[in-house]
Amino acid sequence: MMPLTLANIGEESMILRIGGKPEVRAHLETLGFVPGGSVTVVSAIGGNLIVNVKESRVAISKEMAGKIMV
Repeated sequence: MMPLTLANIGEESMILRIGGKPEVRAHLETLGFVPGGSVTVVSAIGGNLIVNVKESRVAISKEMAGKIMV
């Protein structure tokens, strides 16, 4: 298990766990980051990530990506 920030660009990963405070977890879940779901890193710019999750492209900060374990 590793944070999403360490995932390779273009490689599909399965979300294993979402960390952080309850409000942070709830926010990530509304964006589509749920355990058992898949996520693909499209690009990383300055540590921030653009990812494909649930047929959508989402930009998340390095801090948020660090709470998503794949």
